[in-house]
Amino acid sequence: MNIQEVKQRLRGSVAPIVTPFDESGSIDFSTLESLINWHIESGSHGISVTGTTGEPSSLTLDERVQVMDTAAKAVNGRVPFVPGTGSTNHAETLYLTKKAQEIGADAALVIVPYYNKPSQHALYKHFKTVADSVDIPLIVYNIPGRTAVNMEVKTLARLNEDCPNIIGVKESYKDFEHVNRVLLNCGRDFLLFSGIELLCYPMLTIGGSGSICATANVVPGKVAEMHDAWFKGDVKRAQDLHYELMPLNDVLFKDTNPAPLKAAMGMIGKINPTLRLPMDLPTKELQEEIRDVLKNYSEVTVKAGI
Repeated sequence: MNIQEVKQRLRGSVAPIVTPFDESGSIDFSTLESLINWHIESGSHGISVTGTTGEPSSLTLDERVQVMDTAAKAVNGRVPFVPGTGSTNHAETLYLTKKAQEIGADAALVIVPYYNKPSQHALYKHFKTVADSVDIPLIVYNIPGRTAVNMEVKTLARLNEDCPNIIGVKESYKDFEHVNRVLLNCGRDFLLFSGIELLCYPMLTIGGSGSICATANVVPGKVAEMHDAWFKGDVKRAQDLHYELMPLNDVLFKDTNPAPLKAAMGMIGKINPTLRLPMDLPTKELQEEIRDVLKNYSEVTVKAGI
């Protein structure tokens, strides 16, 4: 797809798939393929891997490429495919983004570099260089709670003006004034995706394009339906689903993502609930709370034990 085609198709619930591990901690590629098929069959509008929910910091560079390649083949053009290719390392980001283009990704999700806290000027240079290195569209991923630096609206607007293939942003920022100003300064056709579950519906109401949110890993059909209802003009149904999903959204973020999410997915039999250290499953107390919340959703069947 060319840039305009991607901008037209990249809408709704783009599911950020977990990276499933077996009990030894090795990547379970077969389960990854099954998850992708389940998402597409359940109505997810797009697929992303190796973003925050996919534990990219726990993967080697080669493993990230293997996950992207496996996912691209599983998606097989059925929905837009947008892997996460960002890193705290500039050279790695360039490498992974170029690899995403090679394997046929429709766009790449590039996170603001974490830990090193670059200035706005440095952020501009980083993203401009990445954008110039590929022909596929890029979605900037702004998540200040994890990166310790915020992509300011003026920097994003400058990148939007100077880089034709930077077509949108995933905003995991609770400042709703900030996200309003993104569309004001970048244009109403700039793709705005929510990365915060409780803001998925509110962002749609101001002109957002969709969401890239972890909860879709548990109830992909319901998250997709909320977006479908909004786009069809069924505001009441979209609002109802927003509030129906809120308890699940809340409990999945009582510990660092994707720890509660992987526990929940283990409870419903979708994955072996394993994370790589330094990440680990939440406390037994939180696991029981997650289990209790899951029982309120008829779309899932909670299995005994974890």
